[in-house]
Amino acid sequence: MPRPSVDEQIAHIKKGLAELIREEDLRERLIEAEKQGRPLRVKVGFDPTAPDLHLGHTVLLRKMRHFQDLGHTVIFLIGDGTGKIGDPSGRNITRPPMTREEIERNAETYRQQVFKILDRDKTEVRFNGEWLDALRFEDLIRLASRYTVARLLERDDFAKRLREGTPISMHELLYPLAQAYDSVVLEADVELGGTDQKFNLLVGREIQRDYGQPPQIVATTPLLEGLDGVNKMSKSLGNYVGITEPPEVMFAKLMSVSDHLMFRYYELLTDLSLGQIARLRERIASGDLHPMQAKMDLARMIVTDFHGAEAAGRAAEEFNRVVRRGEVPADLETVSLPDGVRNEDGIRVDKLLARLGLADSVSDAVRKLKAGAVEINGERTSALVLKAAAGELVIQVGKRWKRVIV
Repeated sequence: MPRPSVDEQIAHIKKGLAELIREEDLRERLIEAEKQGRPLRVKVGFDPTAPDLHLGHTVLLRKMRHFQDLGHTVIFLIGDGTGKIGDPSGRNITRPPMTREEIERNAETYRQQVFKILDRDKTEVRFNGEWLDALRFEDLIRLASRYTVARLLERDDFAKRLREGTPISMHELLYPLAQAYDSVVLEADVELGGTDQKFNLLVGREIQRDYGQPPQIVATTPLLEGLDGVNKMSKSLGNYVGITEPPEVMFAKLMSVSDHLMFRYYELLTDLSLGQIARLRERIASGDLHPMQAKMDLARMIVTDFHGAEAAGRAAEEFNRVVRRGEVPADLETVSLPDGVRNEDGIRVDKLLARLGLADSVSDAVRKLKAGAVEINGERTSALVLKAAAGELVIQVGKRWKRVIV
């Protein structure tokens, strides 16, 4: 199958990008590669520090897949060498260095997850320890001589720390050079990264030029907003959708996003074109399509990517059954009443929720009760004590359920 035209490739690549530096360079490189009959080499680096991926990580992975779909080579670079340094990008403190055991364990978990999106046969997996570990002290000094401290201190987080008097260690200054050297060794035509990596990617352009290579094109992807629509998707904030979560959980979480955020997810997490997304907006605005149906379609698409169409269909039906029709989940977990939650007055609901994992703690359970987020046997309750002697309790807190045998 012939490769799309240069204009078509650029349009496909630009969809969902935050920035492309520079488009005219990319055009020239695509034309040159076409003449030479070779694919572009597209490098993306991952430091294996948080191997449980969520949808925020997949924005970058999807862009990698777009390059693969256009016939180009994607290099999935696992930073086993740089992971031992600690990268402060986007932080005002350094990232703790990792042990070799942690790196190898996390790298394997990455590999298991990324091929849910990437084409395994079109992915070149490399480890930068292969060349970084072999550098002699003399080589490191020569590399450091190719960039100035003044240029390194232009990076926003370094400049801010310098103004505030926060220490900056020498190893942090070496990190962008190590990442740039990766591009030299791999002869990267393009490097992809999040917007928080822009400075490091630009250093790669300069170092490649100094080594006599054409400078790589830099393409950054935006940071995806989490389910709250405000903060960056993050496990620590609880506003994430994990790609290994069960289909029903993923589907229900995606159905909680706002109508406004839905279109952002369509753009960054699906392969629909901008034209198709614009038509979706028009259909909703005209009343031809209900926003709920558009959101159902979005959730089905995303769950299909990670669990398959059959599982996505079951998740959609479960959502309809539980949420839209108010029925109890078919796979509701049944447990016995935990010890220590009953006293002479009855069952302490706050303690029960905490023991069942429906709240993070007893105090969190109290907050949920006061907020009206707890239903027991189909009725909303704010009571701290439940006078129940025997039978069963079907408890719902948000989208989580438990059946308790009393």
